Amino acid sequence: MLTVLLATRNGARTLPGVLEAFADLSVPSSGWKVVVVDNGSTDRTREIVSSFQAKLPLTYRFEGRLGKNFALNTGMAELEGDLAVFTDDDVFPDPDWLVRLRAAADAQPCFSMFGGVILPRWETGPPHWLKWVPAGPVFTLSDSQLVAGPTDPGNLYGPNMAIRAEIFQSGTRFDSSIGPSGANYAMGSESELVERLGRQGHKAWHVHDAVVEHFIRDHQSEESWVMKRAIRFGRGQLRLARAAQPEYGSSWLGVPLIFFPRMFKRGIRMAKGWLTSNERDLFSARWEFNYLWGHVIEARLSRRSRSVSGDNKVL
Repeated sequence: MLTVLLATRNGARTLPGVLEAFADLSVPSSGWKVVVVDNGSTDRTREIVSSFQAKLPLTYRFEGRLGKNFALNTGMAELEGDLAVFTDDDVFPDPDWLVRLRAAADAQPCFSMFGGVILPRWETGPPHWLKWVPAGPVFTLSDSQLVAGPTDPGNLYGPNMAIRAEIFQSGTRFDSSIGPSGANYAMGSESELVERLGRQGHKAWHVHDAVVEHFIRDHQSEESWVMKRAIRFGRGQLRLARAAQPEYGSSWLGVPLIFFPRMFKRGIRMAKGWLTSNERDLFSARWEFNYLWGHVIEARLSRRSRSVSGDNKVL
């Protein structure tokens, strides 16, 4: 048996379509269930979930603490079977999605983590600058160059991911200090977990025939949203990097000195792009500058947090 875990917050716009797609899924021979964890929604989420109780092997849980990882950890109490499958409330799976993940997990007993293909489902159409930014961190889309087989854990994304349940049954949980939580946060909800598991020796496998579509809203194709996304991505990447390698060398006010020349170079590129009216160079440089600015923000917040912890220890 496998359990699908899905966290949602005010997902009324997409949740009905997602659950309809779940109702059309081919059922794995071992059976399945879906756990929807409502992360403090104020819309019709609970009503929508209730309307599917007769169509799906569905369990509803509520988690009032804001944060996707709080919600996913709450859902662990309902985990049954040997495989935990993760997705989102705006992700539409192909009918054979679960069958493909099940087959891969059964065929690869030496692998603990599995990730499939994530394609875009645009609300209207892709922006012309899509090729100028990394589609993974911006829109949570999988790398089109991946092939079936062993892969780096960093290539697994939350909308289409499965992990052997024994890992969670041993006490492993998501880090609730990272990932979606309000408007400003460090990205890396599921990434932190899979990279942590990778360091512990767990191996990842890419399942090329397990396919889902991630709904991309119109406002997510606006430059302002994308640049804020770059900051959140930068914050998360610094957090993940420090988990693997705590020391970054010399710093000033908590910010590693190596960031400053990198930001200066991006600033020069931005100026050149503006002066030459080179839209691509300007856009790419802005993205990279904001990404590095996210590093700076996270470094400062981390220093402040350590200072507060030190004060508490003295007290």
